[in-house]
Amino acid sequence: MGWTFRKRVKIIPGVHLNLSKSGISTTIGVKGASINIGKKGTYLNTGIPGTGISHRQKISGGKGSNSNVIPETVDEFEPQDNIVSSDVQEITSQNMEGVKEAILLAHQQRVDLKKDITNVKAVLGKTKTKLTLSYIFLYGFINKNKTAEIKEDINNQKATIIELEEEVEKSYVSLDIEFSDEMETEYIELIDSFNLLSQSEKIWDVTGAYQEDTRKTRSAAGTSIKKNDTSVGLTQLPDIKSKYEAMYFNNLNGPDVYIYPNFVIMYENEGKFAVIDYDELDIYFRKTRFIETGKIPQDSKIIDKTWAKVNKNGTPDKRFKGNYEIPIVAYGDIIMRTNTGMNENWQFSNYESFAEFGERFVNYRKTINSITK
Repeated sequence: MGWTFRKRVKIIPGVHLNLSKSGISTTIGVKGASINIGKKGTYLNTGIPGTGISHRQKISGGKGSNSNVIPETVDEFEPQDNIVSSDVQEITSQNMEGVKEAILLAHQQRVDLKKDITNVKAVLGKTKTKLTLSYIFLYGFINKNKTAEIKEDINNQKATIIELEEEVEKSYVSLDIEFSDEMETEYIELIDSFNLLSQSEKIWDVTGAYQEDTRKTRSAAGTSIKKNDTSVGLTQLPDIKSKYEAMYFNNLNGPDVYIYPNFVIMYENEGKFAVIDYDELDIYFRKTRFIETGKIPQDSKIIDKTWAKVNKNGTPDKRFKGNYEIPIVAYGDIIMRTNTGMNENWQFSNYESFAEFGERFVNYRKTINSITK
């Protein structure tokens, strides 16, 4: 009996986003079975492809009209000793569970297929050894039909490995985004501004903010912050394929953040992540007057000055010898929060790039909000 191998390959659901002035909808699934999420509600669509037989069932109500409107700037937030999100497993939006399940399925299928490849390669190695030994020890005695069967097994095993490797390449969530021309232009402009923002000389992940007693410190800074160098940029998640890359924010004390055209993914690893609908995301753009005691980034602008030790009215405290002047620079803070527990803060040295990105994002978000009502 020749060698045989049975593989089990599932059809990975795709995610289709339709964004236009007439509305936004998200479809998750494959032909014959899909879930559609739109402003009129969530629908389960089933049918038999090629027969014209289909069924559409409403499974939840539409989104409310209370979409969050993001302010262009926020002057102050209460200091937080630790700026950190809740457990990422608790943050996913209810209407994005289907997207999350599709991503989990894609990852698990690739894991299973790679295990199959390893197993078949091991069998192939043994089969090759079997053929070699047959030539060495049994040459002239072995049945020619048996030799032909071993060679056929080798060819089948090689073909199976190639087929499995091709299936691995298909085991990704295909994120298909259909923009209207106007919205695509708006989104591309947003991405261009994000690219400029990513080139800021200094980008920090702000992980804590502490209230200072200025009467004791004699400093003009009422809040001190804890922050570390990080980065942002355009990239793809390992389980998603799309012609549009995500806006990526590296997070030093929690899951990284990936912003797609209509949802956000907080990603810790392939099994721990959250998918957040725009409708649940609060994002704030805050101009920060930062008293910079270290090296000033070249792309930052000095907007004011203060002193190491100051009086209440901002004048230098002459009781301290060697009191020196300190520059105040303009930085930009991006703060992301949700009611489900997202709580993150990044700071950028290039305020001009930050302000342009903030304006582009606010306009894009307003467009999204206007067509989901």
